[in-house]
Amino acid sequence: MINKEYKDRLFKAIFGSEEHRNWTLELYNAVNGSGYDDPSKIEFNTIENAVYMGMKDDVSFILYGIVSLYEQQSTFNPNMPVRLLMYLGKVYDRYITVGKYNPYGSKLIELPVPKLVVFYNGLKDEPDEVTLELVDAFPEELRNASDVQVQVRMLNINSGKNEKLLSSCRPLMEYSWLISRIRTNRRTMEIEDAVDLALDEMPEDFVIRDFLIGNRAEVRDMCITEYNEEETMQMFKEEGKEEGIKEGIKIGEARGEARGKERGQEELNSLYAWLQDSGRQDDLMEAIRDRECREKLLAEYRAGILKNETVN
Repeated sequence: MINKEYKDRLFKAIFGSEEHRNWTLELYNAVNGSGYDDPSKIEFNTIENAVYMGMKDDVSFILYGIVSLYEQQSTFNPNMPVRLLMYLGKVYDRYITVGKYNPYGSKLIELPVPKLVVFYNGLKDEPDEVTLELVDAFPEELRNASDVQVQVRMLNINSGKNEKLLSSCRPLMEYSWLISRIRTNRRTMEIEDAVDLALDEMPEDFVIRDFLIGNRAEVRDMCITEYNEEETMQMFKEEGKEEGIKEGIKIGEARGEARGKERGQEELNSLYAWLQDSGRQDDLMEAIRDRECREKLLAEYRAGILKNETVN
């Protein structure tokens, strides 16, 4: 059963469930080209409902000395290396605590090797696979000086992409089919009806069908939430272009018009991202629609930044 206490993503409900470890193992084998056959060896360590620096993890587990962090994204996000690095730190912290290891001792702690993967199924056309690197976030002239290297594999799981990967993992192929069908249905109907019709259209032999149909209400809610997030992200990107210019003009009085426009747009987009990552979808929608509400939320956002800087 889907855990109703948390607002999980559909991807996590399918591939992060103790009940369906076999699907998780099949996905792992497809991603890594391995052939493991014992799902009981999987040790889930996803931190349920944990928000760390404004982000949640989808699926995390350890298998044969490898800790896999899997994220599903419906929008391209170049910041996944730093996000997953922060979450990996929390995973290692719990690993050390649970194992009662001493990070201050003279004995080297053997850690599971991290494998960081993003499964992308957004509307923007992306290659089958992209490597996202933490070093890209550093000033270009200092990139070679970094002591930390983080790489994230972004795998495109949209229809027509990564056919070998999808054919190697049937649950992933079926998940991809469902998302594609919902989007197709959405062109002519409301999102609730689009999800219900897609579930009804799902072929009888799909292995994830009974699970999804048996949890129809929860699946519908998750799909609606994710779809609304996707639409909202597109809305605030477009809104940000216009509002960012207006905000930027104000800042530009002090630092020049060009830099001001850039700063204003950055701040507005940061506000929207902060609201989304904090699970404040209603506030996000209001900020997009209502200027007065947006100004109040900007003030709250700025006050939070100032408070953190004061503490530090």
